Amino acid sequence: MIKKQAKGNLKKVIITGDDFGLARPVNEAIVRAHMEGILTSASLMTGGEFFADAVERARNHPTLRVGLHLTLVEGRPVSPPETIPDIVDSNGEFSTRLARAGFRFFFLPRIRRQLETEIRAQFEAFARTGLPLDHADAHNHMHLHPTVLGLMLKTGKEYGLCAVRLPKEPPLRSWRAAKRALAARFASASFLAPWMLLMKRTLRRAGIKCNDYLFGMTDSGAMTEPLLQNILRNLPDGVTELCCHPAVSRSAEIDRAMPLYRHEDEFRALTGDRLRRTLDEVQAQTIAFGDL
Repeated sequence: MIKKQAKGNLKKVIITGDDFGLARPVNEAIVRAHMEGILTSASLMTGGEFFADAVERARNHPTLRVGLHLTLVEGRPVSPPETIPDIVDSNGEFSTRLARAGFRFFFLPRIRRQLETEIRAQFEAFARTGLPLDHADAHNHMHLHPTVLGLMLKTGKEYGLCAVRLPKEPPLRSWRAAKRALAARFASASFLAPWMLLMKRTLRRAGIKCNDYLFGMTDSGAMTEPLLQNILRNLPDGVTELCCHPAVSRSAEIDRAMPLYRHEDEFRALTGDRLRRTLDEVQAQTIAFGDL
């Protein structure tokens, strides 16, 4: 549940469960981590196999804030595959080759037209749920791509989009918490720096709110209790999002998409008492994007 604290608090935390709709164990974990633990929001995959189950759970728990997890790679579309033939394969699924997909999104006009068709279909599918749109982000952070971001904002404006995830992970603080992969964290941050500046400028011009920092990129799928405790104890001032992937158990959908992720460990962390106590110790306020 979202915990309100003093308005002058300098540390605010959004705790998000991604891939809502991917699998029933994911859906159950996200709702339970919100009701029993510290999770404040979820990002919904409108093309997920268990999308309807996720929507029903969200409707039954209206304090859970839900945003759109725009999926344009490694997943299935909402649009009929025959209407977007150049961005899906023969099985009607999106590409798993992210760099190639990004190149085609940028350079090929027919791809951009089909991309806009699918982005609109996903916003429309979310709108039909009747759930308030808390935010939008993209699977594998593909909204860092300027073409995807531009189409997300263009279409999202028609559906009341007010906030977007900024996937900016501070490399030194991230390393201090995880104590591994220092070079990889700085290399990633350096590579993404120009795209991050462009994204922040684009969001500001569009009047879209965003978080200041995010943890859970380098450590995606391994946001365990010790790591989350270290992150919370090293929180920067401002608004930080913790990007998590909880599930109550394994499933075929999870094993197919993310076989190495520690979903169950993340669920136990989010529902345990230690992180709640750590939040109190560091005097961090838990919020959702809609509170920005």
